[in-house]
Parts: sequence; C-alpha cells; structure tokens
Amino acid sequence: MKKYLVTPGKKFRLKKIDPADTGDFSDDDEGKEKAKLKTEKTVENICDLQERLFAESKQALLIVLQAMDTGGKDGTIEHVMSSVNPQGCVVASFKVPTQEEASHDFLWRVHEKAPAKGYIGIFNRSHYEDVLVTRVHNMIDKKTQERRFGEINDFEKILDHNGTTIIKFFLHISKAEQRRRFQARLDDPKKRWKFKLNDLKERRHWDKYQKTFEETLESTSTSHAPWYVVPADNKWYRNYVVGKIVVNTLKKMDPKFPKLPPEVDPAKIKIR
Repeated sequence: MKKYLVTPGKKFRLKKIDPADTGDFSDDDEGKEKAKLKTEKTVENICDLQERLFAESKQALLIVLQAMDTGGKDGTIEHVMSSVNPQGCVVASFKVPTQEEASHDFLWRVHEKAPAKGYIGIFNRSHYEDVLVTRVHNMIDKKTQERRFGEINDFEKILDHNGTTIIKFFLHISKAEQRRRFQARLDDPKKRWKFKLNDLKERRHWDKYQKTFEETLESTSTSHAPWYVVPADNKWYRNYVVGKIVVNTLKKMDPKFPKLPPEVDPAKIKIR
C-alpha cells in the first residue's frame, strides 16, 4: 500500500496514481472476485480489532474520506465498515457551515466530532472542505489557505498526542468515470435522489479541484496523519485498498482486551 502514500515533505502529483489501477489483481471478473474475497476477510479482521479497541478504551481511530463528487465515500463506508459494531463507530459529515459554526474558527465544529477513546470515527468530507471548496471558489486567498494548512496539521497533531490515530483517504476517480456515475444516477430511478444540478456546476471546476487537491495532500500529509490516494474507478479495488490500510493501521495500534483486576479470580467466583 506504500505506493498510494503521499510521502510527507515531498512533491506530489495526482497523475502519479492511475484512478483505474487494480494493483496485483487482473482487471477482469477473476481479479475482481479474488479482491472481493480478500476484502471480506479484511472486514472480518476490522470487526475483531474494533471490538478490542472499544473494550480497551485507550485509543481512537479517525478515518478521513475526501473525493470528487461520486468518488465513493458512502460506498466505502458501507462495504469496508459493514461488520463494525455501530456502538463503537461514529460517522460525521461536514457540509456548508451553519450560522453558529461560521461564527467560530473553521475547526471549531470539527473538534467536537473527533472520536472518543475506544471509537472509530469516520469523517465523510471533513475539515478539508475549508481549504478545498473555499479555495476553488475564491472564498479564501492563497495566504489564508496556507495558514489553514498549518492549523490543520497542528490540530491533527493534538489529536495524535492524545491517543487518536489518523488516516486520510482521497478516493481518486477519473473525469470519465465521474461522468459515467452521474449518468448512472440519472438512469436509475432509485438513485436519482442523489443527483443535484449543482454537481454539474462543480464538475466545470474539475481541473482547479485537481490542482487544489494536489496542494492540499502535499501540504498536509504528515507522519502523524498521512494521506493515501486510492484508485477508485473500480469500486471493488477501492474497497480492498481502504480495508487493507485500515486493518494494517489497527494492527499497529494493537488494542488489547483489558485484564481483570487482581481481586477478581474467575476460578473462585461462583455465579448462583
């Protein structure tokens, strides 16, 4: 998975990652099925590790998902976190700030949603909206964006110092794949509710979004909160990569079931 890591402190360009990449799997039905089977096992591992994380209650995991429209944030949550116990997982989404949120600093509303110890927190869009959308639409200037990069890095360092491990994913799709997914939404009556005319307006800013994402990933991928650029044209491979990185991260965190206090000896206790 290292090839998808945005190396901290180094220049980065999105063109280095092919959105249609399928890694070691062949791009056919056989490769797809192999990846799906491995993903299923990975999801089971995540479930086991999450149970230990919740029981231990000494650490937390924050997963940040960013993407262009139709990039697959909802689908990633649905498939990769499908077996996670809901009582130990919290999903937060950050849209246009409310009047109250806008009256505070841009990270005010985010800190409140950071996961408590023992929990997995998922940000479906995140504090990065305030250096992406705002910059693409000239709501902030370059100087403000760069200052916010520093504030974000400091904020994530605070979380890290207090026991929260952070991994961030940019789900990387091609412009052609986005067009196909928009069309699929229009063609399917069950998915039309997802389609918004504003999505097409945002699509007109594709190149500027790509450049702004590059700047953001390059400036905010750190050792304590790394970015991974995940090829997302193929949903099955996207799920495999995200699941693999999540389970590897949880294994490094190594949560453990708490031991019984010394005064509790199961051999001497009889339940009547």
